[in-house]
Amino acid sequence: MGKYNFDKIIERRGTNTVKWEFLQNIYGSTDLLPLWVADMDFETPACVTNALKERLEHPVFGYTITPKEYYQTIVDWIKQHHGWEIKQEWLTYIPGIVRGIGMAINTFVALDEKVIIQPPVYHPFRLTPQGNKRQVVFNPLKENSDGTYSMDFENLETIIDNKCRMLILSNPHNPAGIVWSRETLQRLAEICHQHGIIVISDEIHCDMALWENKHIPFASVSKEAAECSITFGAPSKTFNIAGIVSSYAVVPNEQLRERFYGWLEANELNQPALFAPIATIAAFKHGEEWRKEMLRYVENNIEFVIDFCSKEMPLIKPWRPQASFLVWLDCRALGLNHDELIDLFVNRARLALNDGAMFGKEGDGFMRLNVGAPKAILEKALKQLKGEYDALNIVRNLL
Repeated sequence: MGKYNFDKIIERRGTNTVKWEFLQNIYGSTDLLPLWVADMDFETPACVTNALKERLEHPVFGYTITPKEYYQTIVDWIKQHHGWEIKQEWLTYIPGIVRGIGMAINTFVALDEKVIIQPPVYHPFRLTPQGNKRQVVFNPLKENSDGTYSMDFENLETIIDNKCRMLILSNPHNPAGIVWSRETLQRLAEICHQHGIIVISDEIHCDMALWENKHIPFASVSKEAAECSITFGAPSKTFNIAGIVSSYAVVPNEQLRERFYGWLEANELNQPALFAPIATIAAFKHGEEWRKEMLRYVENNIEFVIDFCSKEMPLIKPWRPQASFLVWLDCRALGLNHDELIDLFVNRARLALNDGAMFGKEGDGFMRLNVGAPKAILEKALKQLKGEYDALNIVRNLL
């Protein structure tokens, strides 16, 4: 029995949470069990809420400066957990990672230049460049027989031209939860550095490596990687504080740093609001015990999903993630088209999951399941799905 109660069911409706309040907008119904948007249904660790409460005891919330220990706390955390020694001057606050991607695009990519992404991948990697009127170039990942992906370096070399200015990397990968190997990251750095391509490495899930897997920061793998990279990170996924925007950037290359950070400073986008440093410092200094226990709970939830599907719904095959609380469900063996698959999950099973196709056409036939919830909720969801899965097969057998 652990110290923290991750089985506790918390009512989030009525708190303006995206997971519940946006169901009607996205799925056309509020009568669904939401296991989609990537935050968790666990209580934020008490070390964070207590630090925020302590600050709230002071009755004035005026202009503030960034606490001196904020950046050093991030430096220490990254060194302790990922073995990457960074300097404080490499760091800055950014107001969210997707926003950071948009800011980097507007800083470094001209309107006639291109951004490379590797689908299936987190959909803002596509939507953000497109929304900023930049062309997106696709280098799809190669599917492996063991339920993982590999980067297609041969194809990457063929699609790069002199207009390709940026590649956005998901490290660890969302939605499949891959922890990329050092060799993979080194090869990617070699190609991008050679072609003058900046790599934006989204490492928001870096502190959620599961089992014995180890996250490797992209910029740490070689001199070339450090020279061509901008790394984004945050405590928000790990400590369930996405509503407190507390992201940061790490840029080792001085020229890239001066250009990007100069743009942020000129637009006053590099200064955190009052609560972001407080939450970050508390999480990184005092949240380690909670983090470890949470990860064990997530691992057990993943095992439960894999075992349940294997026994009860063998045509649905969960890929085992190496990081994060997101599970990539391979539903292709059901033989359903896109609309039929959505109908099965949403209209029949009454579940709100992320549609795999939103991550690119390579995700067609998949669904993304968020297991960052009490096991009882997860069990309820799978039982609802099994009822419709069984009904589907009964109908097929009658035909």
